[in-house]
Amino acid sequence: MICGEPGDTPETIEKLARKVARLRIFSDDAGKMNLSVCDVQGDVLCVSQFTLAADTRSGNRPSFSKAASPEEGRRAYEAFVTALRTHGLSCPTGQFGAEMKVSLVNDSLRPFGFSSKPKVSPFPHAVCLNAEEFG
Repeated sequence: MICGEPGDTPETIEKLARKVARLRIFSDDAGKMNLSVCDVQGDVLCVSQFTLAADTRSGNRPSFSKAASPEEGRRAYEAFVTALRTHGLSCPTGQFGAEMKVSLVNDSLRPFGFSSKPKVSPFPHAVCLNAEEFG
């Protein structure tokens, strides 16, 4: 799932796509995480998800002010998909801005989040508390 944020640049998007394509998170014959999605000839399902930019630090309603505008988000999403494909990856996509039901089978305990910004969890279900942010 990908979420564009204000200030995302073509360089940032390419850097993240390159990281996704090259990160060695699949096991080799020795059982070590030593192969990339390119090495295993895998696919990257890319679905837009603006809620990944949710700020839930205060109140009971998330703020989405850190998400890109729909137009900027679409540009970032399409650029990310294009960048993944330039790395030779098959990249099936969802429909930008649509409410979709997405089903997946995760056959490992290795979810990874990627962000161009430091100390940010791109997964809304992951809880990463930074004491400084909460006073």
